[in-house]
Amino acid sequence: MSAKTTHPVTRAAFGVAALVAIAILANWLVSLTPLGNRGVDFTQNKIHTLSEGTRAILSELDTPVVIRYYASRNTAYMPEEMKLHMRRVDDLLKEYSNLSKGKLRIENLDPEPDTDAEDSANLDGISGQRMEDQNLFFGLAISCLDRSSVLPFLDPREETMLEYQLSKAIAEVSTATKPRVGVMSALDLKGAPAMMPGQRPTPGWVFYQQLKQSFDVVDLPMETAVIDPKSIKVLLLFHPAEITPKAEFAIDQYVLNGGTVVACLDAFSVAAQMTSTQNPMTGGGQNPISSTLPTLLPAWGVSFESGKVLGDSTLATKLGDNRLGLGILTLGKDAMPQKDNVITKDLGSVTLFLPGAFSITGGGGVSANSLLKSTTHAGFIDPQKAAQLDPSLNTSFRPTGTAYDLVTHLTGHFKTAFPDGPPKAADAPASPEKKEEAKPSYLKESATPGNVFLIADVDAFYDRFAYNVQNFGGSQMATPSNGNASLLFNLLDQAVGSKHLIGSRSRSAVRRPFTVVQKMESDFSKTVGVKIEEFQQKQKAAQQKLSELQSQKSGGSELYLSPAQEEEIKKLRKEQVEYSKLIRDQQKELRRQKDKLAGNVTLLNVAAMPAVVILLGLGLFIKRRSSTRAR
Repeated sequence: MSAKTTHPVTRAAFGVAALVAIAILANWLVSLTPLGNRGVDFTQNKIHTLSEGTRAILSELDTPVVIRYYASRNTAYMPEEMKLHMRRVDDLLKEYSNLSKGKLRIENLDPEPDTDAEDSANLDGISGQRMEDQNLFFGLAISCLDRSSVLPFLDPREETMLEYQLSKAIAEVSTATKPRVGVMSALDLKGAPAMMPGQRPTPGWVFYQQLKQSFDVVDLPMETAVIDPKSIKVLLLFHPAEITPKAEFAIDQYVLNGGTVVACLDAFSVAAQMTSTQNPMTGGGQNPISSTLPTLLPAWGVSFESGKVLGDSTLATKLGDNRLGLGILTLGKDAMPQKDNVITKDLGSVTLFLPGAFSITGGGGVSANSLLKSTTHAGFIDPQKAAQLDPSLNTSFRPTGTAYDLVTHLTGHFKTAFPDGPPKAADAPASPEKKEEAKPSYLKESATPGNVFLIADVDAFYDRFAYNVQNFGGSQMATPSNGNASLLFNLLDQAVGSKHLIGSRSRSAVRRPFTVVQKMESDFSKTVGVKIEEFQQKQKAAQQKLSELQSQKSGGSELYLSPAQEEEIKKLRKEQVEYSKLIRDQQKELRRQKDKLAGNVTLLNVAAMPAVVILLGLGLFIKRRSSTRAR
């Protein structure tokens, strides 16, 4: 007896069902692995791709880091915008975990009332946000050993900064010691003790006191011969006036060995003059007013104007008595070329006082990225006249037509500014000739990319120009008066956090505006606005004419409308109907255009892409068929 045969259609149906089941199971299994969370990012700004700095930070983790992710998921009060942002945070944290190779653990917690998760959130300093009488949680607590950092609330409006904030927090908690910042300056930044009993000590600069609160500050003398990058995370050169070649060589080797330098230079420092006069220990008037790095800057491909200050007729600041500070520059967002750089992203404005200016000459083998820049209406002016607000500058000033860098970031493989080795002291005796030349103990080029930040002003961070300082008894309270201090601390904060965060940019927003639709709506508003304004003017004229007719009517106790008034009212009502109809027609036309655009997009997604896949499949089929026939 022969076995019962299965109908071909049945076999085909079973085969298709098996293929579908295999595809679903395979997709599910792959999604559970790190490979399943990887993909190709075709977006314009790579919004789904982590930066190289973040990848490097995660790859260098040697101690486990825990992220406690507090999110109120089981609630009906969470706004839709927050829910969408929560999904994006979920995906971001998965990518972080996958790249950490097991060193980063994510703990998902839903802090419902009267639960251990809510107690944990309170211990981590995440108190939640009140919405519709509900306490909703949406924050992160990052910890490593006994160090922790908290992002108490993940605001969807700060979406572009999330990757930077999270990577910075991971870098901070995974660093065992407090970052050490070296400060080298010709100015007395730390203040001075009281000269006599009963006198008050001279307070240090406010920014220097704040620096000591955040970092381990080490004061380096201007004659320092060696700076160890393993010990000094960042070197702050603050008005290094009359710096010696020996100190410049130490800085040169520090950069080549991987150190980061922040150099604040000046062409005419008012703060240097004022602090010399106020501090009798310096003899009065002894602080040099200009500073530069004469050997290092040319080797880095940069020139600095230290003899004259930069004026800019567009950025000049209006002062009291209608005086114009041509050399006092107020720089807003238009002066910040890198709109998405985390250093300048949240700055409103920065004010520089009689600054110098940088020009990129090239040839140093490094790239320069301008953070603050003048306009092309800039030029150089006499420092003394600029300091005195000499009105003659308003007529004698001549712009050069060049935009100059005021704050710039140099990055790349630096080359030494001392190719012949360490500079010799002027009074050092000549060494006897040797048979074998000793192997040089200095670097001629950096092995890894280095970073140098240049700022063309020192006065911008002086107490009188950067803070509102109030004295209460023996204590002092200072509040920023502009974005100057924020600029410096943003820069230092980024530099000491991790070398991989230097120069990082804020992440592009996932939400993309419908620019075509917005333009259509804008054009519509302009058209309708003109018609409405025209209608209102005619309505006002008609009402005025109606009032005139009312005032001219004959006397009597009862009010009545003349035929002319009635005709005017009919005309006004007719215009109301006509213009209302016109506005409705234009609104309908706008909806038709938007529906047409939406239909085209839908057609592209639903029909065009499958058509492309089908055409590719047919092409492969024809190619294989041709090769089979050839055999």
